[in-house]
Amino acid sequence: MSRLDAASLLAAPSPPRAKHHTRGRFLYLVSATLAVLCASLALLIFLALRPSAPNPNPSPNYAELFLSLGSNDTAAAHLRALTLHPHVAGTKANSLTARYVLSTLSSLSFPSHITPYSVLLSYPVHRSLSLSSPGRGAPTSFSLKQETYRDDPYAAAAAETIPTFYAYAASGSVSAEAVYANYGRAEDFAYLASRGVAVAGKVALARYGKIHCEDIAHNTRAAGAAAAVVYPDPKEYGGAAGEAPFPDSRWLPPTGVQVGSLFRGVGDPTTPMWASSDGCERISVEEAMGTDDMPLIPALPVSARDAMEIHGAMGGAAAPAGWQGRKDAPVYHLGPGPAVLNLTYLGNDTMATIENVFAVIEGAEEPDRYVILGNHRDAWTFGASDPNSGTAAMIELAQRFSMLQKQGWKPRRTIIFCSWDAEEYGLTGSTEWVEENQEMLSSKAVAYLNIDVSVVGPGFLPSTTPQLDELLQEITKVVQDPDNSSQTVYDSWIKANGSPRFLRLGDGGSDYSAFVQHAGIPSMNIVFGEGPGYPVYHSLYDDYVWMAKFGDPGFRRHVAAASIWGMMALRLANDEIIPFNYMSYAIELEAYTKVLEKEVKGRNVTCSPLYNSIRDLRTAATEVNNEQKELQKQLMSKQLNKDSLKIRQLNDRLMQAERAFTSREGIFKQEWFKHLVYGPSDQNDWDTAVYPGIANAIASARSSNTSASWKSVQHEIYRVARAVTQASAVLAGRLT
Repeated sequence: MSRLDAASLLAAPSPPRAKHHTRGRFLYLVSATLAVLCASLALLIFLALRPSAPNPNPSPNYAELFLSLGSNDTAAAHLRALTLHPHVAGTKANSLTARYVLSTLSSLSFPSHITPYSVLLSYPVHRSLSLSSPGRGAPTSFSLKQETYRDDPYAAAAAETIPTFYAYAASGSVSAEAVYANYGRAEDFAYLASRGVAVAGKVALARYGKIHCEDIAHNTRAAGAAAAVVYPDPKEYGGAAGEAPFPDSRWLPPTGVQVGSLFRGVGDPTTPMWASSDGCERISVEEAMGTDDMPLIPALPVSARDAMEIHGAMGGAAAPAGWQGRKDAPVYHLGPGPAVLNLTYLGNDTMATIENVFAVIEGAEEPDRYVILGNHRDAWTFGASDPNSGTAAMIELAQRFSMLQKQGWKPRRTIIFCSWDAEEYGLTGSTEWVEENQEMLSSKAVAYLNIDVSVVGPGFLPSTTPQLDELLQEITKVVQDPDNSSQTVYDSWIKANGSPRFLRLGDGGSDYSAFVQHAGIPSMNIVFGEGPGYPVYHSLYDDYVWMAKFGDPGFRRHVAAASIWGMMALRLANDEIIPFNYMSYAIELEAYTKVLEKEVKGRNVTCSPLYNSIRDLRTAATEVNNEQKELQKQLMSKQLNKDSLKIRQLNDRLMQAERAFTSREGIFKQEWFKHLVYGPSDQNDWDTAVYPGIANAIASARSSNTSASWKSVQHEIYRVARAVTQASAVLAGRLT
């Protein structure tokens, strides 16, 4: 498609002005008099030279209008309202936030509704942790409580916070020596084994920083430990030694605790692989809690202050330098013991109701094509950054769209706003909805645009499926940098990275997972700042004060996030030809395959099938790009009507090509995940694995090192090659 500037392309097409042509046609002069001829010529010349009358009702440039309507105060007001109380999924407080979002969107005259689901959630009933050690006197009982801060305006509301816990942790009591396991990775436990440090039956003490808590718990159980205790180390979350914590800086206070879910699956645990709809098939709670996706051991999150006391009581060999903490921390030892931890956790794993909120702007010309915007609403505590910075941005964006409607704007395609519930428990609300509506989405969804933690600081970090790369770059060139008004977001993005830096959407970090990895829908996620892992993540201190002082003073980043999000939606909903470019997909797959080739070098494995399929994809992408440009020329010259079947057919191919990267059987060892190019790492849910099925097969082959296992790697390569070939065929629109 030929490219103009983003603002021009986003503007609604102006009605054609009347064109006046002087055409002298002298077919015969037999009966004409000289006077009549002169009069006729004079009239024609007058009509040709007369200026065209201005159009009394020119169409607004809706893109420029949308950008001009951004409101810092609106975003701030919505964030304040959403974060007055902690609102964990399944609680009355979170139901009130659903009503707030519903009421706000309904007030904009958008048809809105709530879709509930009954799902398995988890809450704490009792927790205790104490430390005993020879020579230390009486055991130390930890309070397991996050303390409010000086002049905390939310101190009263903090009392409503659910006690610090891990969702779905197994109930039980353990009394055993502590072992220090660094970040709780598989390689950390392998190191302990190499040093002869006994882990079986012990309590593993691990710190956040490299992998998510569910993977720490899984690795702890796999190593034979009886329980896990996880803390945020000051080295990652506390700033420099001597630096004051929040509220004087952005850093986590010493009593801060990062809570979370230990479920490694996706969606409602009682409805694996299908939707949790009314009257559906379910496995029992006991069966769900007994699967390998559950931690199956007791576990507790604790504060850095408590962890430092545990470290101080541990013996054994000193941990290696890379395992040590900040300069002011005690020396970390590996153990086991002599410190003994007495841990008890009793949980209530129960069916509860969650509520997704939806609002719809129906498309005027293609109402059966959906551009979907989503953000989750539930939070472990106040959730100012995670997730309600995104919710505030979505409502501010929706209000701008409502103002556009009052100026006459109607999107070509339907726009759907989604406020997901229970994301923190396992992407539950979005997963159940996608599973329930998958066939409709498969044929009708253009793209899914997600924001979760929209703002935690400066800098721009987008994640996309590759066909959206070019569009996102165009959009960031017309959105002002919230931290430097003299440049655009694109300018600052380039300065920070040297070139546009895109992450891919294979991890399990947010609600795009079901859309990309299960349904194969082109998707995007953006964040201003460093994203998950910011100092007060999942703690009591992720509140409005932290956001207003450190995350986004002035709330300009919220407006910029909403501007990029909304502009992406406008282009995808308004452009006659969907602005996808698959060439970057082909280029990226070729680069991935070169890395893969090195991984299997020396084995009886070939990557030729993949290379051949990628060449087909590159050819198809080139042909489609040329077709887009030609149809765009015909549209601009009025040779082609914007409702032409040719455009509809091209758009269908552009939409469906991403679906072809999925496989009905799913990826090797992770069947729910269908996308064969991007998926979560088997070792870290927050990491994107490229060719995840191949990666899993290689890991298995290296472990067993049999000819059959390497033959399985070759099989996975063929599977991906077939998917890429299918995507090429869909894009080209050809049958064999």
